[in-house]
Amino acid sequence: MYFLLYYDNVVPVMKKDIHPQNHRPVIFQDTSSEARFLVQSTIEAEATAKWDDGNEYPLYKVEISSASHPFYTGERKEMDTAGRADKFRKRVAKAKTKTTTPAKEPVRAEKAGGEPTDAKEEEASKEEA
Repeated sequence: MYFLLYYDNVVPVMKKDIHPQNHRPVIFQDTSSEARFLVQSTIEAEATAKWDDGNEYPLYKVEISSASHPFYTGERKEMDTAGRADKFRKRVAKAKTKTTTPAKEPVRAEKAGGEPTDAKEEEASKEEA
């Protein structure tokens, strides 16, 4: 929020009617570290949980927060919540099966009599003529 100072009066400078009015306390729970934060939010949550003060608040679960993110913790932590490693292994296996399939036989031309010939034979016959 910004303020303009007019001599002794402080006047808040904020656009009216653009900020949501339905904010309330919500518990955000980090699923990787089990840390919980109670903050004001407008997010919709179906689950509820009790906070340390005994009151029940809406509960919203997040995968990463400041309690588990390596930038804030200073630790390097392997997290594979979406199965990214498995997806990569499947892609590599699929690519290997494509390269190990036998190659198709080359298409052969036919002689005037209807007998198949190799491309090399065709080239040789062109050179002789």
